[in-house]
Amino acid sequence: MSGYFVTATGTEIGKTYLTCGVIEGMRRRDLPVEAIKPVLSGYTPDVAGASDSGLILQALGRPVDAARLDAITPWRFRAALSPDMAAAREERSVPFDALASFCARAIERAAGVMLVEGAGGLMSPLGHDFTNLDLIASLDVRIVLVAGTYLGTISHTLTACAALGVRGREPWAIVLSQSEQNPVTPGETAATLARFVDTPIYLMPRGGGVPDDLVEAMLG
Repeated sequence: MSGYFVTATGTEIGKTYLTCGVIEGMRRRDLPVEAIKPVLSGYTPDVAGASDSGLILQALGRPVDAARLDAITPWRFRAALSPDMAAAREERSVPFDALASFCARAIERAAGVMLVEGAGGLMSPLGHDFTNLDLIASLDVRIVLVAGTYLGTISHTLTACAALGVRGREPWAIVLSQSEQNPVTPGETAATLARFVDTPIYLMPRGGGVPDDLVEAMLG
């Protein structure tokens, strides 16, 4: 069993695309894989299949229904805001202990690779007084940090690495998900980041697949 927490430098960077791509890569190899996205905001029941959790279920080869959504995403909120704000709109909350226990149990029970996808960026608040980083710090997981290739991504990525370092953690891998606008080639961005971090860096072309070498590395 290996647990991986998929987080990012911000929202709409490519976490779900990566998560689904890894699932599909594992399934092509006939290897056991599971995934959860415990917290989701911006969820509309009428188009559940298009939600992040719906896409993950489809990648796993499972129907998108209420029971299976509950199983991988017990905290779902309608407003497309940070989860703490979205929950407040519904007079609800995300309890840290319950969330951390849910993730830990899923990781422990997984027969193979378990992917835990965060909500929003690394420092996005999930509850009243905790963020994705707090959740990560409570779990025995390898951290996959997804970043873009837009102007400013180097600062954002190094800031995320520094925040992890304060908690005694570091990314297991950095995945550069190609942005729509690129001031330089993704390879140049990777080369600059490599001067500051020792973490393996993988390139995920826009519209392309998840790198096979990343999937292979997850099997180690």
